[in-house]
Amino acid sequence: MALAVGLMLNALGAGVGATTVDATARDTPAASSFGIGAAIWVLVSNLIGLAVGGYTAARLSGTSDNTDGTLHGLAVWGTTFLISAVLLGNLVSGIASTATTGASNLLGGVARGAGSVASTAGQQVADRTSTGTLQSAAQGVVDRVQGALSGSGGDPAAMTSDQRKAEIGTLATRRVTDGQLSQQDRDRLNQLVAAEYGISPQDAQQRVQQAEQQATQAAQRAEETARRAADAAARGASIAGFSIFGIMLLGGIAAVIGARRGTRDLLAFRNTRVA
Repeated sequence: MALAVGLMLNALGAGVGATTVDATARDTPAASSFGIGAAIWVLVSNLIGLAVGGYTAARLSGTSDNTDGTLHGLAVWGTTFLISAVLLGNLVSGIASTATTGASNLLGGVARGAGSVASTAGQQVADRTSTGTLQSAAQGVVDRVQGALSGSGGDPAAMTSDQRKAEIGTLATRRVTDGQLSQQDRDRLNQLVAAEYGISPQDAQQRVQQAEQQATQAAQRAEETARRAADAAARGASIAGFSIFGIMLLGGIAAVIGARRGTRDLLAFRNTRVA
């Protein structure tokens, strides 16, 4: 009875809510108002359902003891919430399974299509590219990387652009990971930047300081964003926890009130039997 009445009233609320949506006239309640109204309706519907369920359980039990009636109401309350949790879990699991299956089928089709395209393209590349050419190109890339790394610590003016960029990247990574650079590394970075971009050492120093300032500000903004997100998540979890506790407490009270109303009056019951 509790589940049936609750579902019936929720269906009624869904129908009433759907009638307020008017996309043609653009006269639809705001999302916040709609959500608050829906939450209130769901809460009231479930409370009414639990009260009816508690009343039915106590009445059909035939008990005239208020304690027994209260326990019958609490049993309805606990069973109803457990069944609702199982049904909700199955619904979420079914939605997730359907979404996973659809995504799997879609990705499978995309993979087959991509495999066909890759096979055709690979055949064309294989027809036009020889193994010797590929090996030569790969060796050229390796030699270029080795040459860039081997120039670390040399005269910036005598180094190649790849060598300077490689060492600049190393120093920049050290700056990010360690939080600061030694004066020797900072001077080296200024020299590399000046030689790479053809600017004076003073301009290079200003450019490096500006880049460091921007990186610091970006890191601070990222940290602040992460802290706000963590605070919002914690606040949302706290609100959800208190809300669930309050809903369950109100549901238990409604079920108990219904059960107490459904408990038979012992004196009236005896008068009826005597009559």
